[in-house]
Order: sequence, then structure tokens, then C-alpha cells
Amino acid sequence: MAAISKPGMILIDVDGTLVDSVPDLTFCVDEMMKQLGREPWGEARVRNWVGNGVERLVERALTGELDGEPDKAAYDAAYPIFLELYADNTSKRSRLYPGVREGLDYLTGAGYRLGCVTNKAERFTVPLLKDLGVYDDFRIVVSGDTLPYKKPHPAPLLHAAQFFKVAPEKSLMVGDSISDVKAARAAGFMIACVPYGYNHGDDIRLAAPDVVIESLAGLRAELEQAA
Repeated sequence: MAAISKPGMILIDVDGTLVDSVPDLTFCVDEMMKQLGREPWGEARVRNWVGNGVERLVERALTGELDGEPDKAAYDAAYPIFLELYADNTSKRSRLYPGVREGLDYLTGAGYRLGCVTNKAERFTVPLLKDLGVYDDFRIVVSGDTLPYKKPHPAPLLHAAQFFKVAPEKSLMVGDSISDVKAARAAGFMIACVPYGYNHGDDIRLAAPDVVIESLAGLRAELEQAA
């Protein structure tokens, strides 16, 4: 028996699922740190910190901790620097993961209605998706500032389900992190995860998604055996 049933709509996360955006984010974090007179962190540390929006990323860069809270004055100085850097470096180093283009081609060709849901702000999300040639694959893009709430809150997912007029239980979320799993569970969605993304160093299988696919292209096999 398939782990998921055939969905009426599919929502896909951006960072860590569609796009490896860490190279650009690392550049911006390290340049921000240099401008603040601090030591840069490097890609390995930044890769462990991404996935909860740039505000949280800046906080982590300032404290060097996943759950740290920086001094307000330090944050207020750092955040505008990061935003200016990221506006100019949203997609210069970022790339689609292997299997993404093939997966999107299959899903659109098979008639699946696709949406995109991310905690990244719209002003960064839309240019990134357009620059990497995938924006037109999605009928709706729900960014981190589209609604008052972000993942793991269910609101972004339910907003997209309402847009497509598809019941949550007939909807599938594809992501890479515990945040995606929590959002899907809270919304009543099915959840498929890729193992290569940004989950703060933890194996996504520990979050018990309905299915783990090695790439977005691997979703085809799951859907073709789904009832």
C-alpha cells in the first residue's frame, strides 16, 4: 500500500527542497559579520542554521547558536546589512537540487496543481524562483510575509488549500524539515520529505513524514502507485 494517496494539490517548500540557497546565504552572513567587525562563520555553520527565515538566521549568526537571542542593538545593526546584501545576492550562487526540474516537469505534465510555500519573504522568493526558471510552474506562491503566520503554523498551507479549493486531507506538502512536517500535520496534509535539505543536522526520518523521497523526481514513483 502506498504511503500517500493521490493528492488534489501539491505544495512544495523552497530552501532545502527546491533550491540549495546556502551558498548565497553564507556569502551574506559572512559579509554581514565582516561589516560588523566580527569573524565570518563559513558555509558549514550557516547550512545548519537556515530554514526558519532570514530574521532567525541573523539571530543565529550573531549568537553562534541555534536558539540564541542576540542583543537588540546588535540585531538592529545587523539585520538591515543582511537585507541589503541578500537583495543583491538572492540567486547568484543558488542552484536547483538534482531532480527538481525533472520532478516539476512530471508533475505539471501529469496535471497536478502546484503551489509553493516558504518562510522566505516575497521580495526574495519571487526573484529567486524566476531566476532559477521555476516560478511559472506554480499557480500560487505563499511567502513568509504573505500571511501573519509562517510554517510550522498551518495557516500558509491552509491558505493554499483554500486557493485551490482542495480539502487538506487531499493535499500534499513536500519539504525538507521538521517545520514542514509540523505544518503539514497541523494542517491535516500528507507530507513527503527529501533527506538532503536543511533540518539543523537531524535526519528528517526522525520527524516521521509519510514518505521520504530521494529527490523531487522520486515523487513520481510514489504518486503512480498511490490510489
